[in-house]
Amino acid sequence: MTAFSIITVCRNSADVIGTCLESVASQTHLEIEHIVIDGASTDDTCKIIDAFPHVAKRLSEPDQGLYDAMNKGIAMATGDVIGILNSDDFYPNTGIVAKVAKEFDDPAVDATIGDIQFVSRTDLRRITRYCSAKGWSVDKFKDGIMPPHPAFFVRRRHYERLGGYRTDYQISADFELLVRFLHNARLHYRYVPETVVFMRSGGASNASIGKRLLLNRETLRACRENGIDTNMLRLGMRYFSKIWEFAPSLMR
Repeated sequence: MTAFSIITVCRNSADVIGTCLESVASQTHLEIEHIVIDGASTDDTCKIIDAFPHVAKRLSEPDQGLYDAMNKGIAMATGDVIGILNSDDFYPNTGIVAKVAKEFDDPAVDATIGDIQFVSRTDLRRITRYCSAKGWSVDKFKDGIMPPHPAFFVRRRHYERLGGYRTDYQISADFELLVRFLHNARLHYRYVPETVVFMRSGGASNASIGKRLLLNRETLRACRENGIDTNMLRLGMRYFSKIWEFAPSLMR
């Protein structure tokens, strides 16, 4: 059975982390190492984490941001496959990891990608956006389009070989890592045709116009540093294709 390490990073997440922890604890797959990296929370986050005995490893200390915390978790991981599940994200049902694990029974599979759904922060039953990886290919990187990062699972040995998240990126280190893994290293990935993760609406990359501008600058930088020929105009066009992701919300 393929062993998984699920890494959750958090800071002052007492209002949301319980749902995340419960979704991992309830998975039917038996080989899960849940690692929680906390950035020295000052609320009840750590108290909530300690109430879940399935958590295999918990570290609470100051860090240099989200990606630094992710790298700490990766360094602590012992599972064959690593997944990232942030504190305000959760699995939609108990069989998600088991379904992903079946894909890794094939030794030729290096990674999997899947779909995600955004839900309202105040009503977890209300879907606000649907983001699918169906039909995605590495050529989409030049348009600034990556597969949904929370639905990305990859064999741990590839982090050891290719490196972790670059902490000199403030907001797009996940994009840069996926470019490095899937475009440059050409890892063999398989699409899992299912919603793998629910995400609460809102996030660092969408917080303000300034954050969006930073996201675009870092996306362009990630492409250029990894040999992908693109430009800011082309990257900006992706926002038109994203309109359809909001269809579940618009049809309500």
